[in-house]
Amino acid sequence: MTLKDIEAMCQSCDKCQLGATRTNLVFGTGVPDCGIMLVGEGPGANEDAEGVPFVGRAGKLLDDMLKIIDLDRQKNVYIANIVKCRPPNNRDPLPAEQAACMDWLNAQMAVINPKMVICLGRIAAMVLIKPDFKITQEHGRFFDRNGVTYTALYHPAALLRDPRRRPETFEDLKAIQEKIRQIAPEAYSL
Repeated sequence: MTLKDIEAMCQSCDKCQLGATRTNLVFGTGVPDCGIMLVGEGPGANEDAEGVPFVGRAGKLLDDMLKIIDLDRQKNVYIANIVKCRPPNNRDPLPAEQAACMDWLNAQMAVINPKMVICLGRIAAMVLIKPDFKITQEHGRFFDRNGVTYTALYHPAALLRDPRRRPETFEDLKAIQEKIRQIAPEAYSL
């Protein structure tokens, strides 16, 4: 099964109420065979309008963050979200909505087969790393899950709200770059 096959099936998903209120499905974007996957919690208004994850101000900041460590959504990462449809008023996706979408994310991950998953924000980290993940204490740490390295960064929207977190995020990014060079050096030769 390809990502296009999975996306086509996801288009008609009715596992939760979010599909009924979306403008566009926000499935994912980037390079599927790069080894590096970024996962956020869910699309916001800009993403819902464009059908692409992480656009708008938070997306611009994410692109700038990736550029610092020689990553680019068009070149060597794949970006997705836990939920594929926008929650109303940009609220956090409910646990039932997250659970309804996990089959889609798991299918994406099976195709992409990432060596590293970078969770963008607390919710993605709680779903993918551990339920009691504390973003303020555990950002930048590495976790092994079945041979895949996981880590978490502050969500770009959180960094826009609280720029004081940027220096520690810069340190996290540099550690991620070093880890990628160790476990997925091919990402830098794409």
